[in-house]
Amino acid sequence: MSHEQPARRHGRRQFLKSLSAGAAGVAVAGTLTRESVAAQQVISIGDTHRSVWFPNVVVPDAGLAGTRTLSNAFDLNNGNAPVEVIIPRVIPIIFEFVSAVANDATLVLRITALLTNAWFDAIAPYHPTAVGVYSKLGRRPASEATIANKNTAILFASYRVLFSVLSRYTNDWRDMLVSAGLDPDDDGQDTTTATGIGNVAGSDVVAARERDGMNQLGDEGGRAFNRQPYADYLGYEPVNTAYDLRNASRWQPQIVTRGNGIFQVQQFVTPQLRMTRPYSYDDPGIFQTPRPVMGRGTAYRQQAEEVLAASASLTDYQKMVAELYDNKLFGIGFSALVASQLNGLTLDEFVHYDFLTNVASFDTAIACWNEKLRHDYVRPVSAIRYLYGDDPVTAWGGPGKGTVNDLPANEWRSYLGTADHPEHPSGSASFCSAHAEASRLFFGDDNFGWSIPVPAGSSVVEPGITPSQDIVIGPWNTWTEFEQECGLSRLWGGVHFMPSITAGQDLGRAVGKLAFDFVQAHINGDVD
Repeated sequence: MSHEQPARRHGRRQFLKSLSAGAAGVAVAGTLTRESVAAQQVISIGDTHRSVWFPNVVVPDAGLAGTRTLSNAFDLNNGNAPVEVIIPRVIPIIFEFVSAVANDATLVLRITALLTNAWFDAIAPYHPTAVGVYSKLGRRPASEATIANKNTAILFASYRVLFSVLSRYTNDWRDMLVSAGLDPDDDGQDTTTATGIGNVAGSDVVAARERDGMNQLGDEGGRAFNRQPYADYLGYEPVNTAYDLRNASRWQPQIVTRGNGIFQVQQFVTPQLRMTRPYSYDDPGIFQTPRPVMGRGTAYRQQAEEVLAASASLTDYQKMVAELYDNKLFGIGFSALVASQLNGLTLDEFVHYDFLTNVASFDTAIACWNEKLRHDYVRPVSAIRYLYGDDPVTAWGGPGKGTVNDLPANEWRSYLGTADHPEHPSGSASFCSAHAEASRLFFGDDNFGWSIPVPAGSSVVEPGITPSQDIVIGPWNTWTEFEQECGLSRLWGGVHFMPSITAGQDLGRAVGKLAFDFVQAHINGDVD
């Protein structure tokens, strides 16, 4: 059950509705124009449920409703199972299992990478040249390469992966298959059938990734009892405590609260991600980001002043863009759905593209976390409080306060919540740039074309207040604009220094190229 306050729930509900308006038409089969995409209508539900909006599909949020059902039956013979069945069921569960706004990137990206990997491997036997990453199932006759067979294989492969990575939601995954007219108890492995291909492809992804270094099973480091899934087994300990900044150049965990009287000290989230096996390269150590500035010098102070200046001049547009990109599913994930529809991708092409962008982001996260652990750098909130102490600063004064001139620096907070991992490089900036680079290479140009209408008062941070009137964020006419504004959103949100943003962007673009080469090789069958 969510612990969000009602006003925050309403704000997120409105913002998600606006996102779907910008992405409308994604789930509709066939090629649509940009105009017809924008014209599609989206069904919503009342204020008694928090929801995720998809074209003509509404999925009540996990924990607030019993069985999740779709508002229309899935057409196995003509539909797109990932978009119409799987994604609408997975996203609300990620909100419940990972975080309410999907900003804990490491688990989100791993789940989506494994899931899209299963899709890719499941349809590879029906493709003229493609070879699966973890299963080599041969080639089925062209006469069997039907939409129905591909959707069936995708759904069974998804069931196996989701049963592994989100096992507490078994009933949901069973219902997912039943909703498409499939039998979740059919565990056959006859790879001359779509069901068998899907079961084998999904099971092979699970077998390859359950012990990939992320500690999904909770037994890394020799732990035999009371397993702790995804727990750190490297023994990371911060130099600073939440109460004492001993080294102003090193990360300090923050004290966080949901406004319910419970205060908790952050732990570095999944530092073992640096040990997790990537897809497109062997060693994250090949990526070296520039060393951030140390101590109290001029450059250290200047980067803090830049964050304060951005905080003081925040606009409604900047706030809503920051909130969009803070949610990894909607900032990055929805952009892929929109791009797929705008480019009229077939089912095969959609699966290939979605797997590519997830490999790019996941592999970037591994390299990024390796660098975060190496630099262990201080976040803006700690540096600003350290530099200015009780002195007043001019900045955003908190929800509904606007810009104030008498804010004690020790009380300053970023517009977005400061995440539970070190500063350098920026994770979000790196993921967006990896996603953008992979998209440019896949589509062969820089064209994008996405804008999102945002209703007045739909902010998550300032519900009922921001934006003061209906606005439109974007348009991001190119992937370059998309990644640049994603990076700037981390400065506007107050959660990153600019050098960390540019370092993350360079890292993401480098990994994005490798991810494209990796996936393209598997599409072409140019693998051992």
